[in-house]
Amino acid sequence: MNNERSRTISRRTYLTGSAAAGAAGLMGLSGCLSGGEGGSGGDGNTLEILHGWTGGDGAEAAEALFGAFEEEHSDIELDENPIGGGGNQSLDQTVANRLQSNDPPSSFAGWPGANLQQYEGVLGDIEEDVWNEANLQDAHAPEAVEACQFDGGFSAVPIGSHRMNDLFYNIEVVEQAGVDPASLTDVNALIDALDTVSTETEATPMAFALAPWGILQTWAVTMLSEHGFDAYTNFIEGNGDEAAVRSTFETLGELLGNYINADAASVDFTEVNQRIMNGDAAFIHQGNWVAGAYINEGLEYGAEWDAVRFPGTDGMYGLHIDSFIYPGENPSPEETATFMRFAGGEAAQVAFNQYKGSIPTRQEVPTDEFNQYLTDTIEDFQNAEQKPPTLAHGLAVPQSTQSELEGVLNDNFADPFDVDAATQGFMDTV
Repeated sequence: MNNERSRTISRRTYLTGSAAAGAAGLMGLSGCLSGGEGGSGGDGNTLEILHGWTGGDGAEAAEALFGAFEEEHSDIELDENPIGGGGNQSLDQTVANRLQSNDPPSSFAGWPGANLQQYEGVLGDIEEDVWNEANLQDAHAPEAVEACQFDGGFSAVPIGSHRMNDLFYNIEVVEQAGVDPASLTDVNALIDALDTVSTETEATPMAFALAPWGILQTWAVTMLSEHGFDAYTNFIEGNGDEAAVRSTFETLGELLGNYINADAASVDFTEVNQRIMNGDAAFIHQGNWVAGAYINEGLEYGAEWDAVRFPGTDGMYGLHIDSFIYPGENPSPEETATFMRFAGGEAAQVAFNQYKGSIPTRQEVPTDEFNQYLTDTIEDFQNAEQKPPTLAHGLAVPQSTQSELEGVLNDNFADPFDVDAATQGFMDTV
């Protein structure tokens, strides 16, 4: 990399007051990056990467990714810095603190799309040194390319995509109940199936953790199921139909009020997913990171666990994307560009996603290393008629809006399930 390109990629940037105000919800950004040739987050050519993959599928995926990078780039000193806890909230807060303190890492894992808006003024443009040099625009799915664009350039590189409209289940439990998941065509049929599980088995019909983000992602897939892609798109664009929003909350209230585990308010999704694995629960709706847990536990797809599209969402791929984000005041611009070119490449996308339960956003990647579930998911992604962006994970709305929606759910729909207040809160927010 020549000096001109290095200056471009590590240009000094500032966090404006309006951007700080917009990020006040989750990230709490209120300072600025300024002064010097980068912060103190790196030492010489040390490449420091922050991420939140500290357990289960995430830890194994991260180990595979960074191990592959070190094998290919042994000349770069890597400081992998996992920040666990709180469904990425600890990571988000650490990133916010580092950016405020003029101490940015080389890169950090985060969602692209609308989520990048909270970092306005503090991200660098890696279009020339990463995207163009590695020919990533032609290599990756158009949805991923678009999501990583920001402020007239590129500020992130995708590492994988989770599907957000899967309904996973324990095969033994649903067979004991006499339920055929493949026959579930809409949410009413799902409710009937959950009722059957409740009466015919000792298992929890639907494993659930009442975290606001979990409720939000289930609300989104329920709306897609009941009202379709256009109604969902209208909602996230600010033109939602109140009757559709209310109907979605009524259905979700019936699901959560009657068929989930009694301790849902005090457990996290990893705990309830364990109940799917050990046969104490029948169904779970989550992103397919839970499939990563099944894969890494050695459970057999099609024999012990399986998945169908959430009833009513056949032909859709609920779009979620993970990425690495590039701070503009970068402590190791050349090393970071090398890592991000690698992250967008075939070796990284295979190494990471085969364990994470996600699929590459890079197209035409060999599937030899992927199990049948992920191979099926790759095919579904390629053939999906519609790819609604996730509401709960940064693609569909800015972080500040997502945080407000989660606040509405926390106050009004984390039991008791207040349909009127939640509907009004969602309409007022979006």
